[in-house]
Amino acid sequence: EGDAMTDAQGYEIRDADIAWCPGCGNFPIKQSLTLALSELKIKPSRLVIVSGIGQGAKMPQYLNCNMFCGLHGRALPAAAGIKAANPGLTVIAESGDGDMYGEGGNHFIHSMRRNPDITNIVHNNMVYGLTKGQASPTSDFGMKTGLQVEGVCESPLNPVSMAISQNASFVARAFAGDIQETKDMIKAAILHRGYALVDILQPCVTFNRVNTYEWFKKRCYYPKDHDTSDRMRAFELCIEADGIPLGVIYKSGAKKTFNDCLSPYRGGDETPLYERKRLVEDIENILGGEA
Repeated sequence: EGDAMTDAQGYEIRDADIAWCPGCGNFPIKQSLTLALSELKIKPSRLVIVSGIGQGAKMPQYLNCNMFCGLHGRALPAAAGIKAANPGLTVIAESGDGDMYGEGGNHFIHSMRRNPDITNIVHNNMVYGLTKGQASPTSDFGMKTGLQVEGVCESPLNPVSMAISQNASFVARAFAGDIQETKDMIKAAILHRGYALVDILQPCVTFNRVNTYEWFKKRCYYPKDHDTSDRMRAFELCIEADGIPLGVIYKSGAKKTFNDCLSPYRGGDETPLYERKRLVEDIENILGGEA
């Protein structure tokens, strides 16, 4: 496995043909992520990034790590399964707002209920960037696109307030342009034991001409002296109309993780399933000793 990585460049694939547009918010998110992994000294061999379909979902293809790229909206159950099978891995589910909150909305809700020990990073650019700019679940009311020519007529989904209302154990919101602050939130999410959402607001410089870098900078702020254990105050912050609060909004260590719930079935044995002698013996018995 080699030594633990101390240089963020150790996670990057030098010859990758990156398909993101120049100026895309995915680039600073990639920088924040690699810095977080580097500072936590997570070996690439012990890291799995799971994604679905979309521009944000391309992230693991541009990094030196284990990866699983699955179906549209299906990153979270795959990530939970990987963590359940091998608890010693650092597992990150990473994709865009359409993938996670649209196609994957059902899995988003139930991941908060099950509380698997995974980090969920969402590239929230409020538009479908891969499929040429249709409105996404988080697009602002009235936003005009090539498909919604008269403007979006639905209210946008607020994933952060939804996560707090469902008592997700860790909820943070970041802005891609704040690389160091985003890096710190990703680190905190990875270190958290349980499901951790990091909703990262990011500009799409090609298809979203409303929510630009300047637009976010005028509205985003970091609340002072915020108690992250105060769930009601966290919810109030996320539904206010005068600004966009950033940072760790809510955090709770009271919930059991999905792996905790599996522990009695494992007999307390956290050995990865593929390494367990008992599992091999069980398979041999099933197959009549032919394994």
